Amino acid sequence: MKIHEGLDHFPKVKNPVVSSGTFDGVHLGHQKILRRLKILAEKVGGETVLITYWPHPRLVLYPKEHQLRLLSTFEEKAKLLRKFGIDHLLTIPFTKEFSQLTSEAFVKKVLVEKIKTHTLVIGYDHRFGKNREGSFEYLKSNISAFPFDLEEISREDIDNVGISSTKIRKALETGDVATANEYLGREYELNGLVIKGQQIGRSIGFPTANIYIPNDYKLVPSDGVYAVHVGLGEERYGGMLNIGNRPTVDGTKKTVEVHLFNFDDDLYDKQITVYLKEFLRPEKKFGNLEALKNQLVKDRQEAMDIVKTTDFRS
Repeated sequence: MKIHEGLDHFPKVKNPVVSSGTFDGVHLGHQKILRRLKILAEKVGGETVLITYWPHPRLVLYPKEHQLRLLSTFEEKAKLLRKFGIDHLLTIPFTKEFSQLTSEAFVKKVLVEKIKTHTLVIGYDHRFGKNREGSFEYLKSNISAFPFDLEEISREDIDNVGISSTKIRKALETGDVATANEYLGREYELNGLVIKGQQIGRSIGFPTANIYIPNDYKLVPSDGVYAVHVGLGEERYGGMLNIGNRPTVDGTKKTVEVHLFNFDDDLYDKQITVYLKEFLRPEKKFGNLEALKNQLVKDRQEAMDIVKTTDFRS
């Protein structure tokens, strides 16, 4: 997959089969669109082009009102799209100036003049242009004026419940990892750098890797303890994750810490990926470290049982 930053350097593509959207999370609904792009491109001897926007439009238009947290960073999204065999990922910088482009101007300048779209595929709820005025209905009613074919992926084609990034965010914000993973078609992931913590876990036999997640817009799920898979390069481990303020030791800020099973090595300054498998329990304040340790023993056994008996999906 080739990544193109901005329209100025986008190359000539043979029979471009195009879709557009933020594709946050690349969930099952998005995946239907991606598969359809591939099928249509093969039919017309063309190449797939996915247009996305960075930063996310709501981060630009409503930075204070929404405090939006995203399911995927740009790097995570690109990695997922590459797995689906997309040929070209075109990222358009989303600015307030770009947001004033009308739907008609977007079609003319971007889809027709710049990309020379052969076929456009869009999801049932996709909107574009100034004030989100553009839609499938707009395109369909004006299709005779556009030099490309048009196809919609209907809501029924995606899922009866209408999978959306918003629903997945809400599930994660309540610790409902099972629903989020079902809609994503894989385990929700957190990527970050292992940094030095207070090493309290090590003192009670549960050493943890303290994870620094550099993108503050990345959605960190609800506080609590989770069964997880952990990726270190090509290696995979089972583990349990704690998200929260560590009230038993009077923590003052939220941390993301993971304990790896059957692992005893230095992780500092290494990149790590945590795949959330299942929510175990809410974070709780215990009377002392011994009581916390006793609970962690139970948590570890439960998490080990979960990761041993379920498949890893990424």
